[in-house]
Amino acid sequence: MALPRAASGELIELSLLGGNLSHDITKTLYKSESLEVFRMVLLAGKVMSEHSVPGDLTIQCLEGQVEFTSPAGVCLLRTGSLVCLAGGEAHALKAVEDASVLVTLLLKK
Repeated sequence: MALPRAASGELIELSLLGGNLSHDITKTLYKSESLEVFRMVLLAGKVMSEHSVPGDLTIQCLEGQVEFTSPAGVCLLRTGSLVCLAGGEAHALKAVEDASVLVTLLLKK
């Protein structure tokens, strides 16, 4: 069964997961024909291997620390950090510590 998603114009609360982070899962918060927004939970040591997506995207670290690798190099995303990436560019993520990130993905141009 799919988890409920927000409707257009509906408020989405992004409070910190804190101690519940290790018990939570990645969830799609909003999805339309052209846009997808999801909160990804990455536990320490978890790796999202190199991949690419067709549309532009942003990744904002909500809590914890995540190593982000792209053609621009490697950077450490900390709480409050945001990175933008053009569609088609390869990237990878590795959780340095338990973390959650907000991913916004353009599905159609």
